[in-house]
Amino acid sequence: MQREQLADFLRRRREAIRPAEVGLADGPRRRTLGLRREEVAALAGMSTDYVIRLEQGRSSQPSTQLLGSLARALRLSDDERAHLFRLAGHQPPPADGVARLARAGLVRMLDLLGDTPAMVISDLSEVLAQNRASQLLVGDLTAFSGPRRYLIYRWFTEPEVHAVHIPEERQHHTRQLIADLRVTEGRRPGDPVVERLISRLLADSVTFRRFWPQHEVGVRRADRKTLVHPRVGPILLDCETLVTPDLGQQLVVLTPADAESRERIDLLRVLGIEEFPLAEIDENVR
Repeated sequence: MQREQLADFLRRRREAIRPAEVGLADGPRRRTLGLRREEVAALAGMSTDYVIRLEQGRSSQPSTQLLGSLARALRLSDDERAHLFRLAGHQPPPADGVARLARAGLVRMLDLLGDTPAMVISDLSEVLAQNRASQLLVGDLTAFSGPRRYLIYRWFTEPEVHAVHIPEERQHHTRQLIADLRVTEGRRPGDPVVERLISRLLADSVTFRRFWPQHEVGVRRADRKTLVHPRVGPILLDCETLVTPDLGQQLVVLTPADAESRERIDLLRVLGIEEFPLAEIDENVR
C-alpha cells in the first residue's frame, strides 16, 4: 500500500470535482476547492474521520468495497479507478465478477439525470450505482452482499420484494428477469459467476425451476411498469434501458408516464429517504 501516493491522489481528485457535478449546491460562501471531505464521506457512505485519515496517509488498508465506494463518489474514470486500487495495494477489479463497479461514464450520466430516477445495473441484475431519485423511489439497492446483491435472486427467494410491483405485472417481471439471465448465460458460457448464480436459483426457488427450462430469451430495452411505493402509492413509469456496447452494464432510466406519477415523484423528494417496511409475505411465490 502506497499511503502517501494514495493520500495525494484522493485529495487531488476531491479538489478537482465541482459540487454541481455530484448534485450539490455550489454556493457563493464555499471556500473549499472542489468537494469538502464530509461531502465525499456522505457520497461514499463512510465516516468523515476515515476520509481525513486516508488523505493524511494514516489509515489502515481500505477494503475493495470501500475503494469502490470512493471511486463512485469521486467519479473516477476506469483508469483512475484502477490506479486507486493499485495504490491501496489491491488488484483492480476484473471486468466481470464479484467486485464489479459502475463505469465512470454511466455514473456521470446518473448525475446529469438529476431528479429522474436512474440506476446502473450489471448483466446479472446487480445494482452498481443509483442516483438519489432512484433511492427515493426503490430504496438503496447497492448495499447487498452474496447472492442477494442480484435483483433476480431476491425476486425469486424473498417474496416481500414482490410488493413493489402490482399483482398483474409480477409474472411478466418474472419472465423478463429469466429471459435477461438466459441472454447473459449465452454470452458468457462457462463463466463461474453466472453458473453459481443459476445453480443457487435452481436450488433455492421452485418458481425459478419451473420457468428456467422454458428457455425464454430477451434483453429488456423498454417497458412500462407500475411501482408501488409504501409512502405515496402506485407510480406509473416508463422504463428505458441503455446497454453498453459489450452488454455488460445497463443504464436504466425511469420516467413518470403521467402527471399523477410525476406529482408523486415530486412528493418523494420532499419526504426524503425512509426505510422501507417489509410487506406481508406471499407464500405462493416460492
